[in-house]
Amino acid sequence: MRPTSDRARETLFALLGDVSGARVLDLYAGTGALAIEALSRGAEGAVLVDSDPRLARRNASELDLEDRCEVVRSDALRYLAGSDETFELVLCDPPYALGAKIGPELERLAPPRLSPGGRLVVESSSRAPVDLDLPQVAERRIGEALIRIWAAR
Repeated sequence: MRPTSDRARETLFALLGDVSGARVLDLYAGTGALAIEALSRGAEGAVLVDSDPRLARRNASELDLEDRCEVVRSDALRYLAGSDETFELVLCDPPYALGAKIGPELERLAPPRLSPGGRLVVESSSRAPVDLDLPQVAERRIGEALIRIWAAR
């Protein structure tokens, strides 16, 4: 596991601006740090998806966020394919080795999960960026990490 660095997380939320009231989907949640950060900045609720959600579940519990977090054990793409919920903010921080491989599926599965005006954030390796055919609204490189934000169509 490679958690998002503090610097990358701060940069991401500076780019996003106000997330108050947003419903958040955190794919490849790991520790849940991105969703928890969104909740700390006023997001309404979050769904955290990971194939091994123990750390995310523990962190949500320790921070007394269980009433605002749903932690789901699932493959991220499988969750997207099977869900009909929509979110104002979808955070996707896959292992860098998966980044380029999941791009086509993410491009197909994520847009229907975005609410009107919603945004999709993907962190990937700057050496193997995830490219999606969606309107890109921001991009920042932080060391090896590349953060890209796309808007819903």
